Amino acid sequence: MGAYARRLAPLMADLGDVTAGSRVVDVGCGPGALTNELVHRAGSESVAAVDPSESFVEAARQRNPGVDVRRASAESLPFDDGSFDAALAQLVVQFMRDPVAGIREMARVTRPGGAVAACVWDHAGGTGPLSPLWDAARELYPDAEDESRLPGTRRGQLGALFAAAGLHEVEESSLIASAPFETFDEWWEPFTLGVGPAGAYVARLDDEQRAELRERCRTRLPDPPFTIDAQAWAARGVRP
Repeated sequence: MGAYARRLAPLMADLGDVTAGSRVVDVGCGPGALTNELVHRAGSESVAAVDPSESFVEAARQRNPGVDVRRASAESLPFDDGSFDAALAQLVVQFMRDPVAGIREMARVTRPGGAVAACVWDHAGGTGPLSPLWDAARELYPDAEDESRLPGTRRGQLGALFAAAGLHEVEESSLIASAPFETFDEWWEPFTLGVGPAGAYVARLDDEQRAELRERCRTRLPDPPFTIDAQAWAARGVRP
């Protein structure tokens, strides 16, 4: 996801109205793609980040010196009420244990009138970055369980979650991140690392099934070099 996340980060920062001096928190920061963009805009002293994974927390700290990076879940943020001008969650809501509670916490730590924003890949509509893999998997194995059932992956779901969390002036949009690939193997190799639901699915296949899926993906993608245009659903709201 790194190739897409880096290109998505500026769009998310725009959605949250992050400018020089803004106090902002990156919720579910992962290794820090969005965090890095926020630092460039607001300065490290104005940025905080959280993630439940200790390895991601360490990676984000190393890549973004001076940022207050803590291990925490979205549903229990370790900050006082109204600590930030904006709270952002890039590609995280679908993994929250309780998305409404997580978004409500993001609103709590945002000042009144501040922005809360999130985005999730369009896994259900077929235009996400993993869609070529899941489409091929379902063709071969109809019982393959993809990520389309996760919250926020369908048009309108993020807006509904934001409204349920009590945010005002909720607006929905879509964001496009494009990632270039010089070879097919450059696209395929990350799926073999066992990371995320897609990587875990590939890891569960036997060698023959994995080879079959790899070849089916190859036939579905353009001849290299090629570019994947990935769409994410996004929502923005204001803390009342």
